[in-house]
Amino acid sequence: IPASIVQAEIMPAMKADPNYLKKNNMEIVNSNDSIPQIRQLPGDQNALGKVKFLFPNPYDIYLHDTRAKHLFKQGDRGFSHGCIRVADAAKLAHYLLQNQSGWTPEKIRETMNSGKEQKVTLQNPVPIYVNYFTVWVDDAGKVHYSPDIYGHDAHTRSLMFNPAGA
Repeated sequence: IPASIVQAEIMPAMKADPNYLKKNNMEIVNSNDSIPQIRQLPGDQNALGKVKFLFPNPYDIYLHDTRAKHLFKQGDRGFSHGCIRVADAAKLAHYLLQNQSGWTPEKIRETMNSGKEQKVTLQNPVPIYVNYFTVWVDDAGKVHYSPDIYGHDAHTRSLMFNPAGA
């Protein structure tokens, strides 16, 4: 669990309830300074669902399943702490592992439902591109606007509309 979440949410919950970690299937894996490193163990309570897809990036962002599938029906989708929920994680896992020996849809489903952690490295890495758009045009030519929940639009505007070196 990222340190910012541990500090803002987990530590106050631990202070209010000494059994918080146990109740939420979490464990302290290391202590650095005053903020412990905490992870949530695999299982039905895991906020990331049954699988997460790690990929190299400097922001500690990853793709993950979710227990809260109902959130995909919401118009406002800014419910996470910055990682990216995947609507059909089993389908993505199948796609990524389709050419990797032994990974049938049944094996993937069995592994995802085992409640045990298992790391799988892709034999052939797949590039991932993450883009953040607050404005887009649909197939009918209609412009759509979304709230800038991460506050990137001001920086983008400054790059687009301020003269170079200004």
